[in-house]
Formats: sequence, structure tokens, C-alpha cells
Amino acid sequence: MKALFSRWALDRGLILALLVLSAFGVAMIYSTGQLNVPSPVVEGVWIRQLVWFAFGLTAFTVISRISSNWIEWASVPAYVLAVVLLAVTLVVGTGRGTAAGVTSFLQFGGFQFQPAEVAKIATILALARLMASRLEAPGHGSRRSWQLTDVIGPCALVGLPLVLVLLQPDLGTAMAFVGILMAVLFWSGIPLTYLFLLVSPAIALVVSFNTWLFSAYMVALIGILYLRRSRLYTFEYVAVLVFNLAVGTVARLLWDSLAPYQQNRVLVFLDPGLDPQQAGYHLVQSKVAIGSGGLTGKGFTLGTQKRFNFLPEQHTDFIFAVIGEEFGFMGTLLVLSGFAYVLFRLIRMATGTASHFASFVLFGIFGAWITHVFVNTGMTVGLVPVTGIPLPFISYGGSFLLMCWVAAALAVRVARQN
Repeated sequence: MKALFSRWALDRGLILALLVLSAFGVAMIYSTGQLNVPSPVVEGVWIRQLVWFAFGLTAFTVISRISSNWIEWASVPAYVLAVVLLAVTLVVGTGRGTAAGVTSFLQFGGFQFQPAEVAKIATILALARLMASRLEAPGHGSRRSWQLTDVIGPCALVGLPLVLVLLQPDLGTAMAFVGILMAVLFWSGIPLTYLFLLVSPAIALVVSFNTWLFSAYMVALIGILYLRRSRLYTFEYVAVLVFNLAVGTVARLLWDSLAPYQQNRVLVFLDPGLDPQQAGYHLVQSKVAIGSGGLTGKGFTLGTQKRFNFLPEQHTDFIFAVIGEEFGFMGTLLVLSGFAYVLFRLIRMATGTASHFASFVLFGIFGAWITHVFVNTGMTVGLVPVTGIPLPFISYGGSFLLMCWVAAALAVRVARQN
């Protein structure tokens, strides 16, 4: 037992914060099962989460003893295995609960496992190894001269599992891969202008539905490219412009190709009142739950929106709304403060290591977790569209909780050894 706690002492503050968040998550999942009319969907799921919590702590203890040299060596085989699992999932995968047409989980006996969670960890390790091999120094102080074409390799590495996840389809998890890529590229020292150019087609897609707005955006983009002309090759300059114009041109075709429910999700994000009983139901009920919590909440297990089962997916994607209803503004503030501390510790660990690989692993984990926290909490209050993405260490999900603790083990291992 003493050896166990000495291993956990690699970063006492970080691990203590994660233990508190996980324990709080089990308590909140228990609360979601306390309904006026019992539901088999959520009744007793807190026990399964507690079992996965124990698995996660066991995995943490084992992985935190592995040499970081072995972890770096295993990054490529792990990435290949993760891609194969994602491909297999598209063929024989199943959905979660009543999700129709979704193939995100593999069935093993009596339990389900989500390969995309393994793929996130494997992608972080493979991306860290790739970026570490390219840079002369870790972090934002790199002396290497970046070119826009240098992002092709990292984008391709992340893009393969990202596309496979989108085909499941699982937009929420796919967003985590984007967060990993952006965080690692930023940490590598790539100029912010290049990051903007990298995401510029997504901006073009959004603004293309207004002709005047799209025209103003293209003028601004040309201005930025002109100012950076000394750092860009001619074909890079042309490629960015052509790609943005192409995305703006096909935006309407892409919109028409979306299924009606997908279009409704976007429209409801802009105005939840358009369809409060169907597409906008999740967001409306989430806002009601959080707003009714007031400053200090209604009390543990006493949330009325939750008890009458008005709030959908309240033990998974919308558990933050339950926290807001039962613990109020102060409760949500404490939870967000806990996540802020965890993310701050990851940044401190990344700046404190002398290893290229360790630094990128830490910031890749940072990118994944901050994406999950921002999107999950943002969708409950209408800041981002509703997507299926859980809250780290708190939402119900066995494979997700396990992989969160695996990521924590990798973080403390690579940071300390290097």
C-alpha cells in the first residue's frame, strides 16, 4: 500500500483533483437514478461506474510504473491497433442505448467498449512522437522554422482516426481529435497565423450562408495571406484561397445532403424555440434545469427536472445540467474550478519537462480534456450545438472513465521520468 501511494505521489495535486472529480461523478450518477418513476436505464448504473472507477485506478497504478521509453516505443503499434479497431467497429459495432444507425461500440460478452477512446490515447502518443522527431526543442520556444506544409503530416495522422470516428458517426468524439491536433500544433510553436489558415475552411463553411459576410471574410483572408506572403510558398497561398472558395461554393450542397434531424440540430442551436418538443428538447430542458438551480441548488438528489425524467441523457451527456440543478451556480463553479486546476497542472508539467515527447503527450491530453469540458458544458447552456460528448471523470461511461485514468497515468509517468 505504501508503494502504491508513493507512486501516486508523482503529482499529488493532480491525482487528488482527479480522485475528487471521479468520486463526485459516481455520486452524481447515483443521483440521476433517483427518479419518481424508476427507470432501468439509469437505475444502478452508479455501481457499474464505481467498478470502472476501480479498474481505472488499477490501470493508473500499472501504467504509471512503465518506463516512458517503452511508452514512446509503443506509440506506433498502439496507433495501428486503434485504427484497426475503429475500422472493425464500422463493420460490427453497435450503438449506445437507443442510438439508431450508430456503430461506436464493440460488444465483448456482457459489456460494451468504445474503441474511439483508445484511439484518442494512441493518437496523442503517435502525434507526440512525430512532433518530437521534428523539433529541435520542446514547447513554444522552438527554434525550427515552420512552413504551412509542415502540418500535412500531423493532420494526416490525426485525420485518419478522425474520419473513421465521423463515419460511425460520432461528431462529439471527433471534436476531441481536433482539440488534440490544435493543442499539439500550438505547443510545437507553429505561428498562430498558420493555425488560423488551417481552420479557415471551417470558418468559410459557416459564413458562406450569407453572401456579404462570406465576401468580407474572403477579403480579410486575402489580406492575411498578403501580409504573410514572405513566409508562404506560392502554391500554399493559392491552395488556401482555392480551398476556402471551394468550401464556400459547396456549403449549400453539403447542407442539403444533411439528414433533416441533423439540420434541425443546427437550427435549434441558433434558436431552441424553433422545435422545443423535438430537436430543441434537450437544450430547453437543460437550460430549465440549470436555471432552476439558482445560486446553491435544490440539494443532492432533489432536482425536479431530473426526478421527473424531463432531462434526457442526464447520466451521460447532460450530467452537468443535473449538477447545476442540484448544486446551483456555486456547484458548477467548483466543478469548473476543479477542471481548471487539472488543466493548469498539465500545462505546468508540460513546461517543466525536458523531453520533447513528454511535453507533447501532456499537451495532447490537455487538448482532449479541454475540448470535452468546453463542448460538454457549452452544449448544456447553448454555447455550442448539442453533440454526444461526455464530461471527463464525471459522466457515466466505463471505457471513457478508464481511458481518462490511463491518460492521467501517462501524464504523470512521462512528466516525472523525463
